[in-house]
Amino acid sequence: MMLISKKSIFLLMVLFTLSKVKANTTLPIAHTTILAPVGQVNLNTALLVLAPGMSGPEIKASEMLLDEVEKRSRIRWQTRTTIPAKGQKAVILGQRKALISAYPSLAKVLGNGSEKPEGFRIVSYSEDVIVIAGNDARGVLFGAGKLLRMMDYTWGAVTVASKIDVNSAPVYALRGHQLGYRPKTNSYDGWSVSIWEQYIRDLVIFGTNAIELIPPVSDDDADSPHFPIPPMKMMIEMSRLAKEYGIACWVWYPAMEKDYGDKATVDRAIKEWGAVLEQLPRVDAVFVPGGDPGHTPPKDFFPMLEKQTAQLKKLHPEAKMWMSPQGFGSTWLADFYKVIKTEPEWLEGVVFGPQQSESLDDLRANLPARYKLRFYPDITHSWRAQYPVPEWDFASIATLNREPINPRPIDQALIFKRLQPVASYGFLTYSEGCNDDVNKIIWSGLGWDPNADVTDILREYSGYFIGSELRESFAQGLKGLEQNWRGSLAQNTQVRTTLSQFQDMERSATPARLQNWRFQQALYRAYYDATNQSRLIQETAQEQKALEILSRASATGSLAALADARVALEKPAPLYASETRARVFELAEALFQSIHMQLSVARYQAIAVHRGANLDLIDFPLNDAPWLRKRFDEISGLKTEQERLKRIEAILNWTNPGPGGFYDDLGKPGAQPHLVMGSAYADDPAYLKAPMDGMVVRVQDHESKVSSSTFAETLHDYPLELFYPSLDKSAHYKLKVVYGPEAKSDIRLVANEGIEIQPMKAKAMDFQPQEFEIPAVATQGGSLKLKWNRPLGLGGSGRGVQIAEVWLMRVN
Repeated sequence: MMLISKKSIFLLMVLFTLSKVKANTTLPIAHTTILAPVGQVNLNTALLVLAPGMSGPEIKASEMLLDEVEKRSRIRWQTRTTIPAKGQKAVILGQRKALISAYPSLAKVLGNGSEKPEGFRIVSYSEDVIVIAGNDARGVLFGAGKLLRMMDYTWGAVTVASKIDVNSAPVYALRGHQLGYRPKTNSYDGWSVSIWEQYIRDLVIFGTNAIELIPPVSDDDADSPHFPIPPMKMMIEMSRLAKEYGIACWVWYPAMEKDYGDKATVDRAIKEWGAVLEQLPRVDAVFVPGGDPGHTPPKDFFPMLEKQTAQLKKLHPEAKMWMSPQGFGSTWLADFYKVIKTEPEWLEGVVFGPQQSESLDDLRANLPARYKLRFYPDITHSWRAQYPVPEWDFASIATLNREPINPRPIDQALIFKRLQPVASYGFLTYSEGCNDDVNKIIWSGLGWDPNADVTDILREYSGYFIGSELRESFAQGLKGLEQNWRGSLAQNTQVRTTLSQFQDMERSATPARLQNWRFQQALYRAYYDATNQSRLIQETAQEQKALEILSRASATGSLAALADARVALEKPAPLYASETRARVFELAEALFQSIHMQLSVARYQAIAVHRGANLDLIDFPLNDAPWLRKRFDEISGLKTEQERLKRIEAILNWTNPGPGGFYDDLGKPGAQPHLVMGSAYADDPAYLKAPMDGMVVRVQDHESKVSSSTFAETLHDYPLELFYPSLDKSAHYKLKVVYGPEAKSDIRLVANEGIEIQPMKAKAMDFQPQEFEIPAVATQGGSLKLKWNRPLGLGGSGRGVQIAEVWLMRVN
C-alpha cells in the first residue's frame, strides 16, 4: 500500500480544485480556501500591523517583510496600524515597548521579553496573530528576518507553525562581511544598486549587522569593464543602504602611499581620505590594515592614523578607528606593541586578519584589555589562504584554484568555534565575491548563536533561498559539496552521489529556480567536481598506459615506444566527461547573466584566472603529459639507442630512491611518510604550527610533473621537518630535493639541529632536483632530522618554505 503524506494530500486538493476552473478564469493569487498543512497556520490573508511612530530602519524592516513574502508567494499583505478583529490573520511588528504602549493587550505575552540589544521575540498571540517584538530597531529588523526564515512558501500560499515562541538575541556584537565594489572581485564589480540592496537584505535576514566598504583607491585597478556606475557613487549608495537598514557601515581603507613619515604625504592622504569619507551618509568605523596591502612602519603608521582619526571625528562624530598589524615582521611587531602599550585613546580596537605571523590567541594576550579585538577571517579563498582546505586534492587545486564557489560549512564552523571566542567583540569577514555566500550565512548564524547546529543553518538557507520543499535536500547537497573536497578526488565516492542529488533537484526545478543564482552555483560545483573526477581517473589511466609502453622500450625499440606512448597521452575526442563538462559551461554563462559571476577571463572579462575564473582551467592537465611530451622530444633527439633507453629508464624510475632509500612526494596526502605533521587542523586551521599542502599552477607554461608542482609548506618562522628513523648507522646517504617554486624565498637546510646542509640562499625555482651530501655523523645515531626554514622575522605572507619531493638515497 502506498503511503501519502499529509503535505501530498494538501497539494492534491489544490490541484483538484484548480482542475475544475475554466481555462479563461482569472484566479486570485491568494485564495482563502487553500488549507494549511496540519500544525501550520495559513497567512495568505494576513494583515501586517505596524507599531505607531516607527523609525526609518523599522519601516525598512516592514518593507522587507512585505517584499520577500510577495517574491516567494505572489501574496502581498496589506498594512494597518490597529489590531484587527478576532478571526483576522495578522502579523504585528514593532519595538516591544512601542507595541505594549499602543496595544496594552499585548503586555501579557510580551512583558517578560529580554532587553538585550538587537534581540527580539516572535510569539503566537492567538491562533490568528503573530507578534514580532524587537528590543530596539535592529531587533525589529532581525525579528522580521527570522520570521521570513521560519515560513514556508509556495505560489499562492504562505504558512508557518501554528505555535511560535522564539526569544532570541545575538551573542556577538559585530557580525559583518566585507562587500568590496572593485575590479578584483569575482562578481561584485558587476552589481547594480538594486542587486546590492537585495544582497545586503539577504545578509540582514540571517542576522548580519555590518558591512564593510572599500574606497575607490585601493590595491586594485582604477576601473572595471563591469562597473554599472563609478566606484565612488556606488560607495555612497551602499553607505546609504546601511543607513536605511540601520546596520553598521565600516570602511576598509588601506594606506597605500610609499612614505607616511613625510608630512606632505600625510597631508595629502588626509585630504584624499576626507574627500571620500565626507560623502558617505553613514560611517561607523574605519579599519586601516597594516599590511596586505600596506608597508608602513608603526613609527609612522600610528601618527598618521591619529591625524586621520581627528578628521574622521569631525566628519562622523561617532565613528571609530581600527587597525591591524598584518604583514608585520618581528621588528615592526615589537614596535607595534611598544606603541599600543601606551594605550592611545583615539584607537578603538585591533583587527586580526590574514598574513599575521602570530596567532589570534597571542595577539589577544599581548593587547591591553581596553582594546576590542575584531576577527577578519578569509572565508572567500580555498588555497593560498588564511584557512585553506585541508588535504585538498591537487586536481581540485589545479582547476578550481584559489577562489572557487566554496561552501565549507563544517570547516567554517570549526574555524569559528576554535577562534571566534578569542575575539569576543565579533567579526567582519574578508570576501571577494558571492562565491562564499554560504560561508557568510554560516558565520552570521554562528555569530548570532554559536551553539546553532550548522545543518539547521543550512536548512534555513535552503528553505529561504531555494525553496521550502528543498529545505533538507539542498542543505545536504551543500554538505556534499564540501565532502567532495575531502581526500583523494579519484577515490571519493561522494562526488558522484552529490552530482546525482543535484541532478534530481535540477530535473524537478521550475524555470524560476533554474534562474536562481544560488541554485546555479551549487549545480556548477557539482558538475565541475564530477568532470574533474572523471578526467583525473581517465588521464591517470592514460599516463599509466604510456609508462607501460615505455617499460617495454628495450624490446620494442625506444623510438617506437616513444611514438606509441605519445599516442596514449593524446586527449580523446570527444573529451572525457563531455556531458558534465558542457553543463559546466552552460552554468557559467547562466551565472554571468544572473549574478555577474566572471568565471572566465576570455568569456566574461574576469580580472585574472586565480580571481574565480576557474572555467579557464577546466582542461588543465591532471597528469604528467606535458612533462612527458617535453622529455619525449628531448629523448627523440638523442643519437644512440643506449642514450635513449637510459633516459627512458630515468623517467620510469623517477620516484625510486634505490636500495635502502626513501622517497616522499610532499604535498600528496598518504605519500609523505617522513613529514613531521605538527599541530592538528582542529586546533590550528591556519597552519601556523603545521605543514600544509600546496601547489604551483602555471597556466601559461605548465610543463612540470605533478609531483614537482605539489609541495608541503610551512608559514613564517615555523620550520618544515622530515624525520627518518631506523637508518643504517654505517651507511652513507645522499639527499635530492625539488623545491616548490610558488613563492620566492631564501631557504636553509640543517640536519639534526646543528649540521648545515644548505646555507641560507635563494631557493631554486626551476623544478630541478638539488643534490646534497649528508655527513656520516648525521646518521651515525640511526636517525636523521632535516629542517628547512626561511630567514626569521620577515613578516609578509609567510610563504617560501615549500618542498615538493625528497629522496634520501643510500650510497653503497
